[in-house]
Amino acid sequence: MTQDDHRPATPVLDRVGLPSDLKGLSDRELCQLADELRAETISAVSVTGGHLGAGLGVVELTVALHAVFDAPRDKIIWDVGHQCYPHKILTGRRDRIRTLRMEDGLSGFTKRSESAYDPFGAGHSSTSISAAVGFAMARELGGDPGDAVAVIGDGAMSAGMAFEALNNAGHLGKRLFVILNDNEMSIAPPTGALSTYLTRLYTRGPFQELKAAAKGAVSLLPPPMQEGAKRAKEMLKGLTVGGTLFEELGFSYIGPVDGHDLDQLLPLLRTVKARATGPVLIHAVTKKGKGYAPAERAADKGHATAKFDVATGTQAKAKSNAPSYTSVFARALVDQAARDDKIVAVTAAMPDGTGLNLFAERFPRRCFDVGIAEQHAVTFAAGLAAGGMKPFCALYSTFLQRGYDQVVHDVAIQRLPVRFAIDRAGLVGADGATHAGAYDIAFLANLPGMVVMAAADEAELARMVATAAAHDAGPIAFRYPRGEGMGVEMPERAEPLEIGKARVIAEGKRVAILSLGTRLGEVMHAREELQALGVTPTVVDARFAKPLDRDLILRLARTHEALITIEEGAVGGFGSLVAQLLADEGVFDDGLRFRQMVLPDTFIDHASPEAMYRAAGMSASDIRDKVLEVLGVARLQDKRA
Repeated sequence: MTQDDHRPATPVLDRVGLPSDLKGLSDRELCQLADELRAETISAVSVTGGHLGAGLGVVELTVALHAVFDAPRDKIIWDVGHQCYPHKILTGRRDRIRTLRMEDGLSGFTKRSESAYDPFGAGHSSTSISAAVGFAMARELGGDPGDAVAVIGDGAMSAGMAFEALNNAGHLGKRLFVILNDNEMSIAPPTGALSTYLTRLYTRGPFQELKAAAKGAVSLLPPPMQEGAKRAKEMLKGLTVGGTLFEELGFSYIGPVDGHDLDQLLPLLRTVKARATGPVLIHAVTKKGKGYAPAERAADKGHATAKFDVATGTQAKAKSNAPSYTSVFARALVDQAARDDKIVAVTAAMPDGTGLNLFAERFPRRCFDVGIAEQHAVTFAAGLAAGGMKPFCALYSTFLQRGYDQVVHDVAIQRLPVRFAIDRAGLVGADGATHAGAYDIAFLANLPGMVVMAAADEAELARMVATAAAHDAGPIAFRYPRGEGMGVEMPERAEPLEIGKARVIAEGKRVAILSLGTRLGEVMHAREELQALGVTPTVVDARFAKPLDRDLILRLARTHEALITIEEGAVGGFGSLVAQLLADEGVFDDGLRFRQMVLPDTFIDHASPEAMYRAAGMSASDIRDKVLEVLGVARLQDKRA
C-alpha cells in the first residue's frame, strides 16, 4: 500500500487552490471543507511529524478567516505558528505540505520568504498583536492596505508583550482584530437555539447591540453547558468594575464563542469586518487536537509528534541508544536537589521540554512554571537567589534571549548566583532558525562575573550541574544540545569541575584544536582522518568559555604552530575570547596561526541537525580540511571521496 492510499477523499478541498476560491463556496460547503482540511492535516503530519494538536484546534477558525477576510491584502498573523499547517494547505502550499520541517521543504512556522500569505514570521510566542498594531498603523500612514488579524492562544496571551501590545492598540484606537484562541476552557457544543440566535444577532444587529447581546448569550445555554462559558468569561474579568479587562484597554470584546462552530464564526466575522471601527477582540473557545481521538486523548493534545500511524496514533520514534541531554540534566538536578533543599527550579511554560517535569514530580513545592514569561522567570530566579535559595533557571537558548535585559540588569550586575540551564544549544533541526541556540555563548560570556560552560557529552553535563549547584560566587550557565548524548559511561556521583579548567583529550603536535561543546565527537573523527595523513592534532575539551583556561591556552600557543577553536555558536563567543587573550598576550606577534570555526553569519534553514552542521561547515571533514589548510598541507582528493 502506498502513502497515497492513506490520503482522505477531499472533493471540496480539491477545488481550493488559494483562499480566493473559498469565496465561491456556500456555508455548507465551508463546513465540509473544514472536515476535509482536518483530515488532510492529520494525513500530512502523520508523514512528516510536527505540531499536530494546535493546527487541529484552529481548522474552523482558519476556514472562517480565509472565507471572510481577503488575504494576502488582509494580514492574518498566527502567533508562534504551530497552528499554521491548515493555513498553509489553503494558501497554495498543499502540494508541498508533506515536506513540512524537512530540508528544502516548508517551514513548520509562518515565514515571510515562503509565501505572501505569511505576512509575519514567528516561532516564539506573543508577537502577533504587536505586529498587527504595526500593520494597522502602516495602513493608516499610507502603507500596505487591508485589515490586520492576530490569532493568539491563551498561553501566549499570558506573556507581558501581548498586554503591552493590547495597551498600545487600545490607546491608538485603530481598527484591528485579535482572535483569542482559548483552548484551556471547555464549552460544550452549542445548541441549535444558540447558533440560530447568534446568527440572527451577528447578521442583523448594530455593532454595539451585538456586543451587548453577545455578553448575555451564555444565558441561552442549557444549565449543564453554562458553567464552562462562565469560567471562560471569569478568566477575563477586569480589575475594575464595569467590564472586562480588554474593554478597559479599549477593545470591543465579543465572546466567548465556539471556535469549532462555523455557524457562529462566519456571521460573526462577516459582521465585525463590515462594521468595526476600532480594535476588536473575539474570544473563541477551541479544543486542541480537535477531531482526532489520539491527539485529544494525549496529555499534550498532540503538541509535537513524530511520524505516526493515522489509524492508531502510534508514533514511529527511533529507539534511543543513549539518554537525551535533557533527561540527563533532569536526573542530575533531581540528584543534587535530594541532597540540598535550597535548590529550586524555574522554567517558562516548558516543564516537559526542559525535563523539569521530573523535578516537579519529586519536589513539587520547589518547582515553578511561570508561563510564557522569560523576563519574569529570570528576575524571579534572581529574587530567589537574593532570598537565599539556589535557583536553576531552565530555558531553551532562544527563549533565554527574551530575558536578556533581566540577565544583565537583575542577575549579572548584582552578581546573584542564578544557575542558567540552557537547553537546545546549537542547531536544533526541524524548527529551524527561530529555535537555533546560536547566540548564548556570545551574549553571556561578555558579562562580567558570568561563568559559561558547554558540555561535550552527557557525563560532562552531569558534572556541570554539580558545578553550578556548588557555585555561589555569582551567575553561572551551562549549555547542552537537543537530542541524544554520546553514549558515554555516566559517573555514579557527579563531582564539580574546577572553574575555568579545560581537559586535554589527546596530545599531539603542530596544531591544537580547542573544542567547546558537543563538536568534540566530530573533532575526534577528524583527528582519526588526519592521523592517516600524518597529522596528529592535540585536542582539548575547553569546558569553559568563561573564564578561559589561560595557562593551558598559552602553553598550547607556545608549543604548537597553529590553534583552531570550534564551538556551536555564532561569532563573538568562545573563539573571540581566545583570540582576545592571545592578542593581549602578544602571541600573534610571534607568528602563531589561528582560526575560528563558528556558525556562519547567516540564518540556517530547517533540516536535520547533521545537515545543518554540514551546511555550517562544522562536520568532521570540515574540521579535517581546516587543519590541513592552516598547516598548509595539501589535501588528498581520494580521502574526500
